[in-house]
Amino acid sequence: MFADNTLTPKEAVRLCALGTIARDPMRYAALAGSVRHFLSRVAGPQLDLMGASIELLRYEGLVEALDGEGMEDDALLGITEGGRRELKTLLTARLRPSTDLSKLIIALKMRFLDLLEPSEQRAQADLLIEMVEGELARLLDLRGSFATNDSDPCHLTDWLDHDIQILELRLEWLEAFHNRL
Repeated sequence: MFADNTLTPKEAVRLCALGTIARDPMRYAALAGSVRHFLSRVAGPQLDLMGASIELLRYEGLVEALDGEGMEDDALLGITEGGRRELKTLLTARLRPSTDLSKLIIALKMRFLDLLEPSEQRAQADLLIEMVEGELARLLDLRGSFATNDSDPCHLTDWLDHDIQILELRLEWLEAFHNRL
């Protein structure tokens, strides 16, 4: 993880793979396909996301072959106790505001949030709320610097108003989500 405790693209792949098999063991090829499918649908095809190997997770002791050897014989893979600790670390990492990777990490957190204890789920919802509030404050501040400018030929204020509205809706949804947890 970066010094600010946010996830790297490699760690997003790890989170997806570990979260996927934390629920049920899965064959190597099925896990690789599932991870590739989810990541490419959320973030689009990106080489930095597809380069990480599930075999590396096995080498690091985060997953284990429950039958067979690994990739060569399409072994059934399960998560180890070390893998569960790593999954929890990845699930509870902070987010960078509004990047494609952040969108992917949020989608992964929502997909696997139920694997955390209820209090940890609420804490993650709080982190998401905090992130959106920070991003909203940043955009409102930027928008405020254009308040006296009646003409905006580049349409930045329209774009900012749009993004602000989306963030306000997201914040409202996250607060309701937090209350349901």
